[in-house]
Order: sequence, then structure tokens, then C-alpha cells
Amino acid sequence: MVLEEILLPAEEIGRKVEELAREINQDYAGRRVTVVGVLKGAYVFVADLLRHLDPLLEVRLDFISVSSYGNAQKSSGEVRLLKDLEESVEGKNVLLVEDIVDTGLTLDYLCRLLWARRPADLRVCVLLDKRSRRVVKVPLDYVGFVIPDRFVVGYGLDCAGMYRHLPYVAAVRVEE
Repeated sequence: MVLEEILLPAEEIGRKVEELAREINQDYAGRRVTVVGVLKGAYVFVADLLRHLDPLLEVRLDFISVSSYGNAQKSSGEVRLLKDLEESVEGKNVLLVEDIVDTGLTLDYLCRLLWARRPADLRVCVLLDKRSRRVVKVPLDYVGFVIPDRFVVGYGLDCAGMYRHLPYVAAVRVEE
């Protein structure tokens, strides 16, 4: 793998996370919300986002894990549930937090799964939106950045399990 360029420096990501948190604070003011982070990629984003949510919001946190990549760089198209939620979301306001959306297949699967559990409300917050690769229309209520069709790592995103620790989002070239 070759690091080609930093697309989103840490400072720019930080400003966007604060901006998204302000929108979420406004939309959920006076309400309880269950934040559902999608593992593993969204863990950094979720942690930073939570630190910027209003301390007066009643926030619960849960995680779900799915896979459609394995160790590949392209989605297999088949989504598997690896870790389910620990608590019921029935009747709750749910904010699903995802790192990146490209084809939309994973997010579509997650939204259908969560809606089947009858939450009061379900909204989606994504850090990165790779719209050019979309094959399924998915609802996005909060979007950090629209990015080009490049393979990216950092800020929780990986390449075969590596590079999640980078404080920025970088485009990479995967050598065969």
C-alpha cells in the first residue's frame, strides 16, 4: 500500500465533527437518543462525536458490527452481522453512526435491520459519503464529507486491518 495524499487533515475532520454535533444537539434537544456505532471503522468518529454532544442530552451508546469486505478492498456485496446490539432499540430515537458509505449495501442492510426492531426514529450520520459508487439509495441525515472514488484509510478506516490509527483520512494505492 502506498500513501498517495492526505485528503482530510485531522484539523478539518475535527471542525466537521463539531459541526455535525451541533446539528445533532439541535435536532435531539430535550430527547433521549441511542447512538449506534458501526464497528470497527466508526469507532474513532463515534468517540469524537460523543465528546461534542450536549451534556444535557440523554445519550446511550451501543455498537453493531457487520462485514462486507473481509480483507478485500472492494465490497463483496454480501453483508454479514458479526456483533449485534446489546440493548433493544424498540421505541427509541436511534442515531446510526457510520464511517463511510459507498455502494450503500451495508447501510441499507443496517437500516432495514434496525427499522424491523421498531425504533421511534432512525437517523443516519456518516463521516464520508462516496456518492459516485452508490448502487442503493440510502437515507443520510448528517454527512461529514463527500469524497471521490478513492480507497481511503485513517481515522478508523482500514486496509486489511491496518492504518485505523492515523489521525487523518488519506487516499492510498493498493499495490497488487
